[in-house]
Amino acid sequence: QVQLVESGGGLVQAGGSLRLSCAASGFTFRSYAMGWFRQAPGKEREFVARCSWSGGNEDYPDSVKGRFTISRDNAKNTVYLQMNSLKPEDTALYYCAAKYYLGTGLGLDVRDYDYWGLGTQVTVSS
Repeated sequence: QVQLVESGGGLVQAGGSLRLSCAASGFTFRSYAMGWFRQAPGKEREFVARCSWSGGNEDYPDSVKGRFTISRDNAKNTVYLQMNSLKPEDTALYYCAAKYYLGTGLGLDVRDYDYWGLGTQVTVSS
């Protein structure tokens, strides 16, 4: 069955770094664009990063641009999110998601994605 399993979250001080990983199984990974989203308590799930099946066409919202980097290793069926210069407002549950490359949408909205992981918690202390 399809699985997306996130890991790498934790507690970090402001200014620190974390690298999230998402291991995929049960589908043809290289046929899917991948994205990262986050959701803080009481807020809607928001877009954080996305890349194409090849790892190109990266996109980020202004809130994380220049600090976060998405990458993928198709040989390992894994997508990563490198997060630097973390801020307390980055605290959230982080999800990875998979979007079939021929699916609709640009990969910036939760509705564009077909599969989701259960998330990994990132907490940034001030």
